[in-house]
Amino acid sequence: MNNPNIVLPAEWAEQSGVLLTWPHEHTDWAYMLKEVEECFVAITRAISKREKVLIICQDSKVLSGKLKKCRIENVIFVELPSNDTWARDHGAITVFLDNQPTLYDFTFNGWGMKFASNFDNQITQSLCQEGVFQKEVMYKDMQNLVLEGGSIESDGKGTLLTTRECLLSKNRNHYLSEKQIAQRLTDMFELKQIHWLSSGYLAGDDTDSHIDTLARFCDPETIAYVKCNDPNDEHYEALKRMESELCTFRTLENKPYNLIALPMADAAYDGELRLPATYANFLIINGAVLVPYYNSPKDKIAGSLLKKAFPGREIIGIDCSALIRQNGSLHCVTMQLPKGLL
Repeated sequence: MNNPNIVLPAEWAEQSGVLLTWPHEHTDWAYMLKEVEECFVAITRAISKREKVLIICQDSKVLSGKLKKCRIENVIFVELPSNDTWARDHGAITVFLDNQPTLYDFTFNGWGMKFASNFDNQITQSLCQEGVFQKEVMYKDMQNLVLEGGSIESDGKGTLLTTRECLLSKNRNHYLSEKQIAQRLTDMFELKQIHWLSSGYLAGDDTDSHIDTLARFCDPETIAYVKCNDPNDEHYEALKRMESELCTFRTLENKPYNLIALPMADAAYDGELRLPATYANFLIINGAVLVPYYNSPKDKIAGSLLKKAFPGREIIGIDCSALIRQNGSLHCVTMQLPKGLL
């Protein structure tokens, strides 16, 4: 029997919904729960106008009362235990096997065993057992590999963008070499090429340089990336090297990418710890792009640049100054669910 045709869709492909895992009093958000919930409500409101929102929560009745300004008919509540809120990394990665939507359920181990993840790692399997997804959706247990959604970017045509710092982290898949990991990714996603970034990081990032904090596909020929113009900033040299690497990458048609330089977000701190604020952590949904804002004049600059990258979509700024207090942002707390899942 021939191997199935495998497609790892780009984020801009049509979606049925977006997954959120709601913060609660037993997460690290407990000390600022009200503040971060306001951000989650804003995200839910923006998404629910355009598609469904699948929310993992502790108490659906209490939560539904907080979402009165959302299109509640587009919200699906599922009560499950959770450690934290980073749906991008514990959520399934969806592929299409011969056009059939399939959930790849990889291991999530708290970004290299930095944080507890025992509940989060079970969420995808529990959602399938609860019958949340359409009956045509297949489930594949991929727990023999640690892989987070924030660590990979797909152009939908067989090109993957990622970082060596994350995928070669010792506490993820230490028993695999770069060549072996590349082969697994190629086989699982039927890739034609992988672009590996060796440079680029954000201070305060717990993920070991997830690609979605640094550089993102906007279409198969365009990459938006973080650029630092301040030689005195600690990120300047590393991000300059990253930019040079991006300039060497080629599309499948052997063309250089159209590169869009997003501004480096203003430095934000929690005490002496610098927080990983980034405009690259945007979310593409049906008809819109949600962009993390940080109460800075740079917000409008980032929004206007992304408008050029996504001319057919509305640009919606979401105040994510609360999210970065736990070292993540908008894309990190969401996972798109392609058409056919819900």
